[in-house]
Amino acid sequence: MSGDAPVPSSQISNHTIFGINPSIAATIILITPIIFTLVAYPDTFSLSWNEGRGGFLFAMAFIAAELIGLRYTISQKRFLVVAGLAAITIAYFVALPMGLRDSIRDAAPAYNVELVDSWIWMWDFIVMSLFVASSLVIFFGKKWYKIAPAGAIYLIGSAAILSLDAFFPYDSLGPLQFIVPIYLQIDQGVVNFIDDYIMNIGPQNPSSPSDPAVARGNLLILNGLHGPFALQVFWPSAGVHSMIIYTLVMLAFLLKMDIPIRRKLIYFAIGTFGTVSVNVIRIISLSLYALVVTTNVADWEAFHSVAGEIMFLPWLGVYLAVVMYTENKRMRRLHAISMKSEDASPARDQHAKSEPS
Repeated sequence: MSGDAPVPSSQISNHTIFGINPSIAATIILITPIIFTLVAYPDTFSLSWNEGRGGFLFAMAFIAAELIGLRYTISQKRFLVVAGLAAITIAYFVALPMGLRDSIRDAAPAYNVELVDSWIWMWDFIVMSLFVASSLVIFFGKKWYKIAPAGAIYLIGSAAILSLDAFFPYDSLGPLQFIVPIYLQIDQGVVNFIDDYIMNIGPQNPSSPSDPAVARGNLLILNGLHGPFALQVFWPSAGVHSMIIYTLVMLAFLLKMDIPIRRKLIYFAIGTFGTVSVNVIRIISLSLYALVVTTNVADWEAFHSVAGEIMFLPWLGVYLAVVMYTENKRMRRLHAISMKSEDASPARDQHAKSEPS
């Protein structure tokens, strides 16, 4: 199905869907299932990536950021088709507490699922990603990925990560686990540096001095102001899922930008370094929380469950905004230079004609 073509802003101002601006109408219908689940099941919106639907909120932010203000016509017929898909999606969420969730849970052993909770949440993200992606195709045609891909890509990436966690939890997926010891060695060095040169975060025992952080493989042993605390770190907690989601969202974002490939590679490399840095900062913050604040497992888990998202997603949003601002500023500058060149050309031609032959 081909998408509706862009039209001049003068025509867009006169085009509405049931009296609503097309971009606003498209945004509302795409986030309607998310709004429904938020109202119907607010307790399921934990910010932890594998403990609920908190990711829906970030997908909603991506959808709104890309669609609101978009100058595109959308026919009422297409809108009504998407409204039907939204109703089917909402019906899925309505059916979950009526026995559908139990059926999904009962099916887990047949597929050798290791973590049933991740398996259950995975289907929520699969359904939402199918709805958002198919709706964007209906609205914009096969070029949808150049118009508003971030929300759909984020949902698809989240579903993929949950599937990995469901089938390959802990350290069962070796290729994703190899980065963990490197992160923990960095964590050990930074934490011990803080203890040696900035502030005391370990027990004072002159007769038997020891570092507050010791990393061995994927095991991190902490000994802070509140006593010892040991962590066994697996790939999901090391931020591998954030790196995968960053890669998918950033690729989708760069794909729709009309800039040289060299600049795209530079932006991607900078973002990759930034995402790795955020993951390292997250692990260090978790260590410092146990060393300085508390070793209570329940309190530490509460911080651990949200630390990744409250660091990674704001970073991703800010970085994308910076890239967009930088490119818009560059394009305006190039346009201004081009306009000056065009204005100067007639003057040069006239001067050339006035010179004697």
